[in-house]
Amino acid sequence: MKPLLFSAVLAALFVTAASAQERSAPPPELTGAIALGVKGKAPPNAEIWSGAKGQRGVRNVTNPTLTPVLPDPAKATGAAVIIAPGGGFIALGMDSEGFEVAHWLADRGVAAFVLKYRLKPTPADSAGMAAYVSEMTKAFTTPGAPRPVLATPSYTLEDAENAVRLVRRRAAEWGVDPHRVGFIGFSAGALTTMSVGLTPNKDARPDFIGPIYGSMERTEVPKDAPPLFAALAADDRLFGQSDLGLISAWREAGRPFELHFYEHGGHGFGMRKQGTTSDLWIEEFYAWMKARGLLNRSN
Repeated sequence: MKPLLFSAVLAALFVTAASAQERSAPPPELTGAIALGVKGKAPPNAEIWSGAKGQRGVRNVTNPTLTPVLPDPAKATGAAVIIAPGGGFIALGMDSEGFEVAHWLADRGVAAFVLKYRLKPTPADSAGMAAYVSEMTKAFTTPGAPRPVLATPSYTLEDAENAVRLVRRRAAEWGVDPHRVGFIGFSAGALTTMSVGLTPNKDARPDFIGPIYGSMERTEVPKDAPPLFAALAADDRLFGQSDLGLISAWREAGRPFELHFYEHGGHGFGMRKQGTTSDLWIEEFYAWMKARGLLNRSN
């Protein structure tokens, strides 16, 4: 995918989620987290968690993990979905773009896995973080200044690929069909979804993908690209003005796709209910999986 400009809108989103709230401990869900490992020696874990339940976020991730949220075996369909939260590659919104999605899917028989992937480093203190965001915003808004870009870092893609490989490697243990492993992500997580969905490393390429409020910029789509489910709001201030070139490219490649382009919802709707049709995205994603036969236990 092409790099994207880092906007003041995104800055406001993550500074609220990652800096304004009081520090907190990692959520108890992470007690089941599995370390993905990294190439070379990782720096000391300097993760910073903040926010209360429903708004928990983390930044300065150096040790990536994957947390299984498994369905009742009596309900299990054999399908799996890896979930990549968003946050501009400097923070992760772990609730409405992570664990809430995972529990919703698991309740309906889909094995879900929340990916905590490596991020760009940010200042540890709130004041330093606010100054960091201010400088990034200034770089974006100052005429003639070099503009930061938003693109999937190589280490984030490595974490996503390792997550897909891990789920397939332990598929039997988790009651998963290794040929029905999907990947969805939100905002920066949607960029990560696209990157792993188009990786040339086919052992790490998911079987279906779902970028949610991600970039719709055109990219090269191979003839064996995975089926695509995309959801975006027209009033999304980051990506809503796209010409939907990504969808055209998927169509031209002859690959399956489904697009839900909502009138309202803004950026970052996640699992929050706003009274807009974007509230329905996860039901529609589930219905799409069902229509594609991804939920058939006989697979």
